[in-house]
Amino acid sequence: MPYSIDHSSLALSRSALDRAADRRRDTAWLSQAWELPDTQVALVAGKPGDQRVAVNDDRTALAFVSPADAPDGERIFLGIDRVAGAGQTAEGRAVFAIMLAEATDSFASLREAGAVLDDREAGIAVNLVGLANWHGTHPHCARCGARTEIIDAGHVRRCPACGASHFPRSDPAVIVLVTDDQDRALLGRGVGWPEGRYSTLAGFVEPGESLESAVRREVLEESGVVVGNDVRYVGSQPWPMPSSLMLGFYAVATETTIDVDEDEIVDARWFSREDLKAAADTGEVVIPGSVSISRRLIEGWYGSDLPGSW
Repeated sequence: MPYSIDHSSLALSRSALDRAADRRRDTAWLSQAWELPDTQVALVAGKPGDQRVAVNDDRTALAFVSPADAPDGERIFLGIDRVAGAGQTAEGRAVFAIMLAEATDSFASLREAGAVLDDREAGIAVNLVGLANWHGTHPHCARCGARTEIIDAGHVRRCPACGASHFPRSDPAVIVLVTDDQDRALLGRGVGWPEGRYSTLAGFVEPGESLESAVRREVLEESGVVVGNDVRYVGSQPWPMPSSLMLGFYAVATETTIDVDEDEIVDARWFSREDLKAAADTGEVVIPGSVSISRRLIEGWYGSDLPGSW
Protein backbone atom coordinates (compact mmCIF):
# COMPACT_ATOMS: atom_id res chain seq x y z
CA MET A 1 0.00 0.00 0.00
CA PRO A 2 2.24 2.86 -1.20
CA TYR A 3 -0.55 5.46 -1.17
CA SER A 4 -1.11 7.97 1.61
CA ILE A 5 -3.05 11.13 2.39
CA ASP A 6 -1.92 14.72 2.64
CA HIS A 7 -2.60 15.62 6.27
CA SER A 8 -2.71 19.33 5.44
CA SER A 9 -5.72 18.62 3.22
CA LEU A 10 -7.81 17.31 6.12
CA ALA A 11 -10.00 20.37 6.46
CA LEU A 12 -11.30 19.68 9.95
CA SER A 13 -7.93 18.64 11.39
CA ARG A 14 -6.32 22.08 11.04
CA SER A 15 -5.65 24.32 14.01
CA ALA A 16 -3.55 27.36 14.95
CA LEU A 17 -5.11 28.63 18.19
CA ASP A 18 -3.44 27.74 21.51
CA ARG A 19 -6.27 26.26 23.61
CA ALA A 20 -4.52 27.56 26.77
CA ALA A 21 -6.05 24.98 29.12
CA ASP A 22 -4.08 26.47 32.02
CA ARG A 23 -6.28 29.60 31.87
CA ARG A 24 -9.66 27.83 32.10
CA ARG A 25 -9.78 28.08 35.92
CA ASP A 26 -8.12 31.48 36.17
CA THR A 27 -11.28 33.52 36.69
CA ALA A 28 -9.43 36.80 37.23
CA TRP A 29 -7.53 36.45 33.95
CA LEU A 30 -10.69 35.38 32.09
CA SER A 31 -12.60 38.38 33.41
CA GLN A 32 -9.81 40.73 32.40
CA ALA A 33 -9.52 39.18 28.94
CA TRP A 34 -13.27 39.53 28.40
CA GLU A 35 -13.05 43.27 28.92
CA LEU A 36 -10.40 43.87 26.25
CA PRO A 37 -11.77 45.43 23.06
CA ASP A 38 -9.71 43.26 20.71
CA THR A 39 -10.87 39.99 22.31
CA GLN A 40 -12.79 38.00 19.72
CA VAL A 41 -16.08 36.20 20.35
CA ALA A 42 -17.38 33.49 18.01
CA LEU A 43 -21.04 32.48 17.98
CA VAL A 44 -22.50 28.98 17.75
CA ALA A 45 -26.19 28.05 17.63
CA GLY A 46 -28.55 25.20 16.90
CA LYS A 47 -29.69 21.86 18.18
CA PRO A 48 -27.32 19.00 19.13
CA GLY A 49 -26.08 17.34 15.97
CA ASP A 50 -26.81 20.47 13.93
CA GLN A 51 -24.69 23.16 15.56
CA ARG A 52 -23.69 26.02 13.28
CA VAL A 53 -21.18 28.85 13.52
CA ALA A 54 -21.71 32.50 12.61
CA VAL A 55 -19.99 33.41 9.31
CA ASN A 56 -19.47 36.54 7.24
CA ASP A 57 -21.68 37.57 4.34
CA ASP A 58 -19.83 35.56 1.72
CA ARG A 59 -19.61 32.55 4.10
CA THR A 60 -15.82 32.21 3.80
CA ALA A 61 -14.78 33.27 7.32
CA LEU A 62 -16.10 33.29 10.86
CA ALA A 63 -18.00 36.39 11.96
CA PHE A 64 -16.48 37.42 15.29
CA VAL A 65 -17.95 40.08 17.56
CA SER A 66 -16.41 42.03 20.41
CA PRO A 67 -17.33 41.23 24.05
CA ALA A 68 -19.29 44.48 24.17
CA ASP A 69 -21.43 43.37 21.22
CA ALA A 70 -21.75 39.72 22.24
CA PRO A 71 -25.31 38.46 22.85
CA ASP A 72 -26.32 36.84 26.11
CA GLY A 73 -25.59 33.13 26.37
CA GLU A 74 -23.34 30.52 27.93
CA ARG A 75 -19.71 31.57 27.51
CA ILE A 76 -16.80 29.34 26.50
CA PHE A 77 -13.10 30.23 26.51
CA LEU A 78 -11.49 28.76 23.38
CA GLY A 79 -7.88 29.90 23.63
CA ILE A 80 -5.24 32.50 22.86
CA ASP A 81 -3.76 33.77 19.60
CA ARG A 82 -0.05 33.70 20.40
CA VAL A 83 0.91 35.50 17.19
CA ALA A 84 3.25 38.46 17.49
CA GLY A 85 1.24 41.66 17.69
CA ALA A 86 -2.09 39.95 18.41
CA GLY A 87 -3.94 41.16 21.46
CA GLN A 88 -3.41 43.64 24.23
CA THR A 89 -1.90 41.25 26.76
CA ALA A 90 1.59 39.79 26.88
CA GLU A 91 0.09 36.40 26.02
CA GLY A 92 -1.84 37.42 22.92
CA ARG A 93 -5.48 37.84 21.91
CA ALA A 94 -8.13 35.85 23.77
CA VAL A 95 -10.88 34.05 21.87
CA PHE A 96 -14.23 33.21 23.46
CA ALA A 97 -17.55 31.89 22.18
CA ILE A 98 -21.20 32.27 23.10
CA MET A 99 -23.66 29.39 22.74
CA LEU A 100 -27.08 30.41 21.42
CA ALA A 101 -30.30 28.46 20.99
CA GLU A 102 -31.37 29.41 17.47
CA ALA A 103 -29.29 29.65 14.30
CA THR A 104 -30.19 32.11 11.54
CA ASP A 105 -29.20 32.32 7.87
CA SER A 106 -25.94 33.98 8.93
CA PHE A 107 -24.77 30.67 10.44
CA ALA A 108 -23.18 27.77 8.56
CA SER A 109 -22.47 24.12 9.27
CA LEU A 110 -19.01 22.59 9.27
CA ARG A 111 -19.90 20.75 6.07
CA GLU A 112 -20.55 24.10 4.41
CA ALA A 113 -17.72 26.18 5.84
CA GLY A 114 -15.08 23.71 7.04
CA ALA A 115 -13.16 23.52 3.79
CA VAL A 116 -13.09 27.28 3.09
CA LEU A 117 -12.04 28.55 6.53
CA ASP A 118 -8.33 29.16 7.14
CA ASP A 119 -6.37 26.95 9.52
CA ARG A 120 -7.03 29.11 12.57
CA GLU A 121 -10.74 29.51 12.01
CA ALA A 122 -11.25 25.87 10.99
CA GLY A 123 -9.73 24.79 14.30
CA ILE A 124 -11.89 27.25 16.23
CA ALA A 125 -15.06 26.11 14.45
CA VAL A 126 -14.43 22.40 14.96
CA ASN A 127 -13.63 22.86 18.65
CA LEU A 128 -16.64 25.09 19.18
CA VAL A 129 -19.14 22.86 17.39
CA GLY A 130 -17.88 19.84 19.31
CA LEU A 131 -18.18 21.58 22.66
CA ALA A 132 -21.62 23.01 21.87
CA ASN A 133 -22.93 19.60 20.80
CA TRP A 134 -21.62 18.08 24.03
CA HIS A 135 -23.21 20.74 26.19
CA GLY A 136 -26.49 20.31 24.35
CA THR A 137 -26.62 16.55 24.95
CA HIS A 138 -25.28 16.44 28.53
CA PRO A 139 -27.35 18.84 30.65
CA HIS A 140 -27.90 16.28 33.41
CA CYS A 141 -25.61 14.17 35.57
CA ALA A 142 -25.16 10.60 34.33
CA ARG A 143 -24.84 9.39 37.94
CA CYS A 144 -27.81 10.99 39.71
CA GLY A 145 -29.78 12.85 37.06
CA ALA A 146 -29.44 16.31 38.60
CA ARG A 147 -28.96 19.37 36.40
CA THR A 148 -25.26 20.09 35.90
CA GLU A 149 -23.48 23.44 35.83
CA ILE A 150 -20.74 24.68 33.51
CA ILE A 151 -17.27 25.20 35.01
CA ASP A 152 -13.69 25.53 33.71
CA ALA A 153 -14.74 28.13 31.14
CA GLY A 154 -17.03 25.71 29.35
CA HIS A 155 -14.87 22.59 29.33
CA VAL A 156 -16.36 20.69 32.27
CA ARG A 157 -19.89 20.18 33.64
CA ARG A 158 -20.16 19.59 37.37
CA CYS A 159 -23.06 18.10 39.28
CA PRO A 160 -23.92 20.20 42.35
CA ALA A 161 -25.88 17.29 43.83
CA CYS A 162 -23.31 14.46 43.85
CA GLY A 163 -20.12 16.34 42.95
CA ALA A 164 -19.40 14.35 39.77
CA SER A 165 -17.43 16.06 37.00
CA HIS A 166 -18.29 15.34 33.37
CA PHE A 167 -15.92 16.01 30.49
CA PRO A 168 -16.41 16.38 26.72
CA ARG A 169 -16.18 13.12 24.83
CA SER A 170 -15.10 12.03 21.39
CA ASP A 171 -16.35 8.70 20.02
CA PRO A 172 -13.63 6.89 18.04
CA ALA A 173 -14.72 5.62 14.64
CA VAL A 174 -12.65 3.85 12.00
CA ILE A 175 -12.96 4.79 8.33
CA VAL A 176 -11.15 2.64 5.78
CA LEU A 177 -10.41 2.30 2.10
CA VAL A 178 -9.99 -1.41 1.37
CA THR A 179 -8.11 -2.63 -1.69
CA ASP A 180 -7.78 -6.10 -3.23
CA ASP A 181 -4.96 -7.98 -4.98
CA GLN A 182 -5.77 -6.10 -8.20
CA ASP A 183 -5.47 -2.77 -6.34
CA ARG A 184 -9.16 -2.05 -6.77
CA ALA A 185 -10.91 0.04 -4.11
CA LEU A 186 -14.01 -1.02 -2.21
CA LEU A 187 -16.72 1.67 -1.91
CA GLY A 188 -20.21 1.36 -0.51
CA ARG A 189 -23.57 3.16 -0.67
CA GLY A 190 -25.32 3.73 2.63
CA VAL A 191 -28.98 3.13 3.40
CA GLY A 192 -31.02 6.16 2.40
CA TRP A 193 -28.32 7.63 0.17
CA PRO A 194 -29.25 8.68 -3.37
CA GLU A 195 -28.26 6.44 -6.25
CA GLY A 196 -24.63 6.97 -7.20
CA ARG A 197 -23.39 8.24 -3.81
CA TYR A 198 -20.47 6.08 -2.64
CA SER A 199 -17.93 6.33 0.13
CA THR A 200 -15.41 4.36 2.13
CA LEU A 201 -16.68 2.06 4.90
CA ALA A 202 -16.76 3.24 8.50
CA GLY A 203 -18.05 2.42 11.95
CA PHE A 204 -17.63 3.00 15.66
CA VAL A 205 -15.02 1.26 17.78
CA GLU A 206 -16.65 -0.99 20.38
CA PRO A 207 -15.56 -1.26 24.05
CA GLY A 208 -12.44 -3.36 24.50
CA GLU A 209 -11.72 -3.40 20.76
CA SER A 210 -8.50 -2.38 19.01
CA LEU A 211 -8.67 -0.07 16.02
CA GLU A 212 -7.41 -2.79 13.67
CA SER A 213 -10.03 -5.23 14.94
CA ALA A 214 -12.70 -2.58 14.44
CA VAL A 215 -11.59 -2.15 10.82
CA ARG A 216 -11.86 -5.89 10.15
CA ARG A 217 -15.21 -6.24 11.92
CA GLU A 218 -16.87 -3.24 10.28
CA VAL A 219 -15.75 -4.20 6.77
CA LEU A 220 -16.94 -7.78 7.26
CA GLU A 221 -20.27 -6.74 8.79
CA GLU A 222 -21.10 -4.14 6.19
CA SER A 223 -19.74 -5.71 2.99
CA GLY A 224 -18.91 -9.36 3.65
CA VAL A 225 -15.29 -8.67 2.56
CA VAL A 226 -12.55 -10.16 4.75
CA VAL A 227 -9.59 -7.95 5.68
CA GLY A 228 -6.30 -9.56 6.73
CA ASN A 229 -3.42 -8.29 8.83
CA ASP A 230 -2.46 -5.54 6.38
CA VAL A 231 -4.22 -2.64 8.13
CA ARG A 232 -2.39 0.70 8.17
CA TYR A 233 -3.34 3.87 10.03
CA VAL A 234 -2.82 7.06 7.99
CA GLY A 235 -4.47 9.98 9.77
CA SER A 236 -7.38 11.30 11.79
CA GLN A 237 -10.06 13.96 11.54
CA PRO A 238 -12.48 15.34 14.13
CA TRP A 239 -16.07 14.97 13.01
CA PRO A 240 -18.08 16.70 15.74
CA MET A 241 -21.48 16.05 14.20
CA PRO A 242 -22.08 15.31 16.95
CA SER A 243 -18.95 13.81 18.57
CA SER A 244 -16.85 11.49 16.41
CA LEU A 245 -13.11 11.26 15.85
CA MET A 246 -12.55 9.60 12.47
CA LEU A 247 -9.45 7.38 12.37
CA GLY A 248 -8.41 6.76 8.78
CA PHE A 249 -6.95 3.49 7.49
CA TYR A 250 -5.91 1.66 4.36
CA ALA A 251 -6.40 -2.11 4.44
CA VAL A 252 -6.02 -5.10 2.11
CA ALA A 253 -8.71 -7.74 1.58
CA THR A 254 -7.94 -11.45 1.69
CA GLU A 255 -11.42 -12.51 0.55
CA THR A 256 -13.21 -10.22 -1.89
CA THR A 257 -16.72 -11.61 -2.31
CA ILE A 258 -19.24 -8.88 -1.54
CA ASP A 259 -22.32 -9.62 0.57
CA VAL A 260 -23.74 -6.34 1.91
CA ASP A 261 -25.66 -6.30 5.18
CA GLU A 262 -28.49 -4.11 3.76
CA ASP A 263 -28.90 -2.59 7.23
CA GLU A 264 -26.19 0.04 6.80
CA ILE A 265 -24.86 -0.63 3.29
CA VAL A 266 -27.20 -1.39 0.39
CA ASP A 267 -24.56 -1.71 -2.31
CA ALA A 268 -20.78 -2.12 -2.50
CA ARG A 269 -18.52 -2.33 -5.51
CA TRP A 270 -14.89 -2.85 -6.41
CA PHE A 271 -13.54 0.01 -8.53
CA SER A 272 -10.36 0.15 -10.55
CA ARG A 273 -8.93 3.62 -10.99
CA GLU A 274 -10.20 3.67 -14.56
CA ASP A 275 -13.67 2.55 -13.45
CA LEU A 276 -13.94 5.20 -10.76
CA LYS A 277 -12.65 8.03 -12.94
CA ALA A 278 -15.08 7.17 -15.74
CA ALA A 279 -18.01 6.89 -13.32
CA ALA A 280 -17.08 10.16 -11.58
CA ASP A 281 -16.74 11.97 -14.92
CA THR A 282 -20.27 10.99 -15.95
CA GLY A 283 -21.78 11.52 -12.50
CA GLU A 284 -22.71 7.85 -12.19
CA VAL A 285 -20.68 7.80 -8.97
CA VAL A 286 -20.34 10.77 -6.61
CA ILE A 287 -17.81 10.67 -3.78
CA PRO A 288 -17.78 12.69 -0.51
CA GLY A 289 -16.84 16.36 -0.44
CA SER A 290 -13.48 17.89 0.36
CA VAL A 291 -14.32 18.40 4.05
CA SER A 292 -14.30 14.62 4.60
CA ILE A 293 -11.35 12.32 5.30
CA SER A 294 -13.17 9.74 3.16
CA ARG A 295 -12.46 11.75 0.02
CA ARG A 296 -8.79 12.07 1.00
CA LEU A 297 -8.50 8.31 1.44
CA ILE A 298 -10.06 7.76 -1.99
CA GLU A 299 -7.91 10.35 -3.74
CA GLY A 300 -4.81 9.12 -1.90
CA TRP A 301 -5.36 5.72 -3.48
CA TYR A 302 -6.35 7.19 -6.86
CA GLY A 303 -3.26 9.39 -6.97
CA SER A 304 -4.83 12.76 -7.78
CA ASP A 305 -8.03 14.78 -7.50
CA LEU A 306 -11.34 13.35 -8.69
CA PRO A 307 -14.33 15.32 -10.05
CA GLY A 308 -17.64 15.80 -8.26
CA SER A 309 -18.72 15.62 -4.65
CA TRP A 310 -21.80 15.35 -2.46
